Amino acid sequence: MMQEELKDWGNELLQIHLPRWEELPSFDLYIDQVITLIQGYLDPLFPNVEESILTSAMINNYVKLKLIPKAEKKRYQRVHLAYLLAITILKQVLTISQVKEGIDYQANVNGLKDAFNLFIVELESSLTSAGKQLIGEENVLKIDGINMNNRAMKMATLAFASKLVVQKTLEVQAKSCNNE
Repeated sequence: MMQEELKDWGNELLQIHLPRWEELPSFDLYIDQVITLIQGYLDPLFPNVEESILTSAMINNYVKLKLIPKAEKKRYQRVHLAYLLAITILKQVLTISQVKEGIDYQANVNGLKDAFNLFIVELESSLTSAGKQLIGEENVLKIDGINMNNRAMKMATLAFASKLVVQKTLEVQAKSCNNE
């Protein structure tokens, strides 16, 4: 029973698609729309989270910390969505200062648009690898294509995928123990 639930969840991980830069809305949004959109994108990764994974207070703090640019006339654009998606994921496994350092580095090396798309590809690759491991197709999480410019990003996405697997496994184990 426990193994089947993990396999089912592994198959769900294989289906996750997160938006690329071009798939993010190209029109301005208000903060409540931004929060709803980000939560919708990330819901499959945080299905059992009780509180909001992103709040207006968090966004305001990210602006104060210069993690994201300030909104123009209280309207947020594609660039804000990209930053907020990356920050929301990365802060699960890194400190905020490490998140800022990593985003700044990748934006300088690749440009913001390409850095964001590379991050999403790496994240989906890590989630796919974790999903395949859970369904028994792979024995280890794959670490392919690492170079100096994307090593930290690749390892952060693997850490995030690994953290999800640990959390889900513990959740399934706890349920199994309660049913005995």
